[in-house]
Formats: sequence, structure tokens, C-alpha cells
Amino acid sequence: MTRTIVASATREIVIGFDQPFCVIGERINPTGRKKLAAEMIAGNFETVKKDALEQAAAGATMLDVNAGVTAVDPNATEPDLLVQTLQIVQEIVDLPLSIDSSVTAAIEAGLKVTKGRPLVNSVTGEEEKLEAILPLVKKYDVPVVAISNDETGISMDPDVRFAVAKKIVERAQDHGIKPHDVIVDPLVMPIGALGDAGRQVFALLRRLREELKVNTTCGLSNISFGLPHRHGINAAFIPMVIGAGMTSAIMNPCRPQEMEAVRGANVLTGTDKDCTTWIRTYKDYKPGDHAAPQPAAVASPSGDGAASAPAGRRRGGREARLARG
Repeated sequence: MTRTIVASATREIVIGFDQPFCVIGERINPTGRKKLAAEMIAGNFETVKKDALEQAAAGATMLDVNAGVTAVDPNATEPDLLVQTLQIVQEIVDLPLSIDSSVTAAIEAGLKVTKGRPLVNSVTGEEEKLEAILPLVKKYDVPVVAISNDETGISMDPDVRFAVAKKIVERAQDHGIKPHDVIVDPLVMPIGALGDAGRQVFALLRRLREELKVNTTCGLSNISFGLPHRHGINAAFIPMVIGAGMTSAIMNPCRPQEMEAVRGANVLTGTDKDCTTWIRTYKDYKPGDHAAPQPAAVASPSGDGAASAPAGRRRGGREARLARG
């Protein structure tokens, strides 16, 4: 059975086909958030702290941390800022972290200070990235997100995206990295632009599970990019990708509708044993109550607990790439 281990200093999480869906909180990311970017540049991390605490309370399994505040010389600015952000976040929550950067120096700097066993986000099929990131993954013995694009860009052909994923898994093995430590992102296309994007990703997920036997993830909100009432689409998408084999997603846990879909899918797949998390979270729920239920405890591997929080968005950079593609 494929089991990917991530950990903080005090908490270990298993990502796998027989585990509750892993919710990777997306909010600590300045992409598309000018105010947050300005705050981080100025050394103000109050919003970062707030986002970390709210996502943990809302039921995130782990938190993605990104410090890409500028496209101007990120190699010089991003490593120190990412280190500072990671250190602040791990001081106030005990969830495992995902180190999110396209800058190799920033990833290595983050790996030096992050406690436990963080997730590296990410490597692509580009030769330059494979040769830069995979040795770091091996050196620090951590799992990595493998995004299914290469030098040719993002293919609209799901067979090509599968081939890129297979290439990354095989190259990782050449470096001594086991397939269970490669979490493939098959790249979810916007359904508003590509009408069969849903069917594509469902088929891809089944192949990735059955043929490569790897865990998977995605930027969840990519599916609804450009559409009205995106959260309705996202909430419908969640149980469908879980049923097809997806084991994690980078998403906003502070959206009650989407977290309900995650928890409901966990019940129906049997990973919420005896419906324990569902009952604890919703035992006082009243019909017509659209507020998020208050958490019984702050975060757990099964994603129990939820809390109200301001809406936000993340993965703007990836959404932009998909839109351009």
C-alpha cells in the first residue's frame, strides 16, 4: 500500500489510499494577494499567523507555505523570506508543512529549518528542475510534489501528462527516491475552458493509482477557474476526484462547503471510521445554518473541526499558467 509520511516536530501524517483525504491549506501564499505580499516584504507576518491559525482550526491536515512576493530577482529575495515564514508558522501550529517555491535555493534553505518531514512543492519534468530538486529530496529524505509538465509546457493531452509523471517517478527512483515519496499533480484544467477536463483528470487519477501506484494532489480551485460560484463546482469536484483515487489537494480549508465535501467523502470511502469525525464536527449542525461549525479541537489528521474564516484564494500563479495554456 502506498503511504507517504509527512511530519512536523510533533505530528506525523500518512497520505494514502486508505487514509482520510489530506487537505493542504493554501492560504499562506502572496500570489494574487497584494496586501499580503506588501506585508511580508515589510516584515509584517500578522496575516500569515492569522491564516495559519484559521486553517489549522478549520481542519487542514497540513499547510502550504509560499513566500514568492516578487518576480524581480527571487533568487536573492525569496530564500530568506521563505525561511522566516516557515519558522513563524511552525512556531504557532503543529501541522506538517509544504515548502512551496520555484526557486531551488529557497527550497534548500527551507529544508534546513523546517522540522519533521516536510513536503517539497515541487519538481516538474524539466531536466533542469529534475537535476536541481531531486538530489535535495534525496539528501533531506522528504517527499516531493511532481507536476506533470516539462519543457514543452502543459499538454492538453492527458496521455502526455501521464508520460511526464511516469518520467519523474522513474528519475526519482534513479536518485534512490521511492515512488511512495512522489506525489503526482496531474494538472487539473479549467472546466470552463476545456469541457472534458473533469473526465480527463478522473481517468488520469485511475491510471496514476493503478499503474504508477502513487499518491496524488492538485490545485483544487483550478477546475472552476473563470466560472461563477466557484465553490459549488469545487465542492462537487472533491468527492469525484477522491473516488477516482486522489489522496490530497491544495485548497482553502476555510470554505465550509468544500470541507463538508471532504468530510462526506471520507465517510463514504470508509476512511472516517465509524463516522467519528463527521459526527463530532456536525452533531450540532442545524439545517439552513451556513456558518462553519466550530471545531471540537484544532486540526487532526482526519481533518476534524472547522471554523469561520475570511475567504481567500491561492494558487494564483498556477491558475495563471493554466489560463495562458
